[in-house]
Amino acid sequence: MNICSVKFKDFGKAYYFSYSEDIVLNKNITVVVDTEKGEQFAKVVVPKVQDIKNLDETKMKKVLRVSTKKDYNIYMKNLRDAKEALNIAKKMVEDEKIDMRLVEASYTLDRKQLTFNFVADERIDFRKLVKDLAAKYKTRIEMHQIGIRDKAREVGGIGMCGRSLCCYSFLSGMETISINMAKNQNLSLNPSKINGCCGRLLCCLSYEDEVYSCHREELPKVGTMMSTPDGEGKVVSLDVLNKKYTVMINGEKKDYEI
Repeated sequence: MNICSVKFKDFGKAYYFSYSEDIVLNKNITVVVDTEKGEQFAKVVVPKVQDIKNLDETKMKKVLRVSTKKDYNIYMKNLRDAKEALNIAKKMVEDEKIDMRLVEASYTLDRKQLTFNFVADERIDFRKLVKDLAAKYKTRIEMHQIGIRDKAREVGGIGMCGRSLCCYSFLSGMETISINMAKNQNLSLNPSKINGCCGRLLCCLSYEDEVYSCHREELPKVGTMMSTPDGEGKVVSLDVLNKKYTVMINGEKKDYEI
C-alpha cells in the first residue's frame, strides 16, 4: 500500500492517506481525498511516506484521484460561497445576539458539509443558528469551537518581530508553550513582551528553549558558592548562551567560562 501525506491548508497539519498503484503523485500536486466529512481538496506534501510508526493502515482513508480542472473550479467556487456564507452567518449571530465570533467557513468539495469555526469565551447554545443555516444552505452544518491561538493561525497577522505570524506562515502544529520557557531564557515576564498577537505566550519561545536547558545543566545555579582560581565566591549571574557565569569574590565580580 502506498501512503502519502497531504495538507488541506498550507499552514495546517499533515494527514496520511493511502493510494493505489494506478495513481501517480508528485510533491505539491493537488488531489481529492475521502474523509469522514466528505470529499476534500488537498495538496500533497510527501508523495510516498516511508516507515510510519503506530499507524493502522486498515483504517486509513484513500486518495480518490488527482484533481482535475473541474475539481479545481468547484474548489474555488466553494471558497467564494463559503466566504459569503460566513458573512451571512455573522449577521445571524449579530441578530440573535449570540456571544460568539465566527472566524472561518469552509465547504467540503462535494458540499456535503459546511463547517464554521468560531471563538467563544464559554459554552454556546447554537442549535437555532445551526437549524437556520441548514435550512438556508440545504447541507449539514458543523460548528467548531477553536481557541484564540487557532484564530490567529486562521486570520494571520504581523508579529512584534515584523514578520508574518509563525503559526500562519510555516508552523504545522501548535506546540505547548509554558511560562517556564520565558523564565529559562531570562526574559522579562511582562505580558507585552512575551505574548503574541493572540494574547497567548509567543510560539517562538520554544525555538531556543532546548539550547538554554542544555547550557544551564553545565552552569552553576545563581546563589551557589564556588571555588575559583581567584578564591571562593557566590554565583550572582549567568550568561546562558555563552556558557559564562559571574562570581562575586570579596566584593568584586569576576567572569568565568565553562
